Amino acid sequence: MIARYSRKELTIIWSEENKYKIWLDVEIAAARAMEKNGQIPRGVASIVKKKGKINVNRIHNIEAKVKHDVIAFLTSIAEKVGIKARYLHQGMTSSDVLDTSFNIQLVQSGKILLKDIDQILKVLKRQAKKHKFTPCIGRSHGIHAEPTTFGLKLASFYEEFKRNRKRLIEAIDEVSTCAISGAVGTFANVNPNVEKHVAKKFGFKVEPISTQVIPRDRHAFYFSVLGIIAGSIEKIAIEIRHLQRTEVYEIQEYFSKNQKGSSAMPHKKNPILCENLTGLSRMVRSYVIPALENISLWHERDISHSSVERNIGPDANIILDFALVRLANILDKMIIYPKTMLTNLNMTKGLIFSQEMMLELTKSGTPREKAYRIIQKYANQSFTKKIDLVELLKKDKLIKRKISTNKMKNIFNYSKHFKYVNYIFRRVFN
Repeated sequence: MIARYSRKELTIIWSEENKYKIWLDVEIAAARAMEKNGQIPRGVASIVKKKGKINVNRIHNIEAKVKHDVIAFLTSIAEKVGIKARYLHQGMTSSDVLDTSFNIQLVQSGKILLKDIDQILKVLKRQAKKHKFTPCIGRSHGIHAEPTTFGLKLASFYEEFKRNRKRLIEAIDEVSTCAISGAVGTFANVNPNVEKHVAKKFGFKVEPISTQVIPRDRHAFYFSVLGIIAGSIEKIAIEIRHLQRTEVYEIQEYFSKNQKGSSAMPHKKNPILCENLTGLSRMVRSYVIPALENISLWHERDISHSSVERNIGPDANIILDFALVRLANILDKMIIYPKTMLTNLNMTKGLIFSQEMMLELTKSGTPREKAYRIIQKYANQSFTKKIDLVELLKKDKLIKRKISTNKMKNIFNYSKHFKYVNYIFRRVFN
């Protein structure tokens, strides 16, 4: 992943140095178990741990000749360790190291992503409670519908990220498996206790049955969850982008003192961070399809998944980490304009109360279809002639007979729409 969209913590996890370090840790853990089982002489693991050093350039140089990454890695370790290194990797196959290590990297990444989500939840909770009763217009199809509060908008995002957190925990658990079962997964040349030892060392479960590779449906689930989280990021980003449009302008991304919005137009303050999140979210979701296609491998093993995972492993996790941290910052610093929200709420001159007027007519004995037609007629006049809806309704003889002036006044009031806000908040922030 390019440095522009990378944070240090995730970049380190997916660095070549860390990858080979994990490979070495897996080999040492396996060697310790083999020593206990009497498969190799005692002391091998300690010597390898003491003398085995990672030299990325050397591994790459060897790989250029042998065309095999794990053999190149083992050869480079043997150069440092000496003759005892011949006992490493006994009865194991490359996938035992690669798959177990890949899962370790996914779990390391997933735990950081969980922290990122926790920060978003913290900010959303604070902002939602602050704006619990900040009135704004609710929109369906982009059109004014009925009143809501900005706090309810944020609370809905909070609840969605609660689900994302739960899904990510499940995804981390799904890939927390270890396979040290040898060629085609039959344990022909390695004791199953070795797998148990390595799994315990890294806090993993043993893979119940591996066909030389850990089944890729596990990884497909993990990357699918990342894709869902990316969708939630874009959902919030698009909402902010819409609300920052000049015609709406209920929210604005923070704009720093020396920031410039356009090379041509000095007045511009564009929602560039949210637009960036939209693009990054597309990238993360694009990795879900190849992860799903990796499920289908030939027989007990092929490496068609390998090139895919070398790309999507680091990229999906690094991008999502960057996007989550950016989103938290946007939500924390966004500028909110309650007065503009109220102005926009009143923009349609009472049309947003049309449902309540229709319902009140039906309660008074008017058939629903007739009540709908009456209110719709005056709503259209209100919109085209820019006249308050209530003024038009007051002049209708049927409505005057059915609904009192005081009743109508109570209908054209926001309070009814907010009477269950506390109830909803208790359900979300319990």
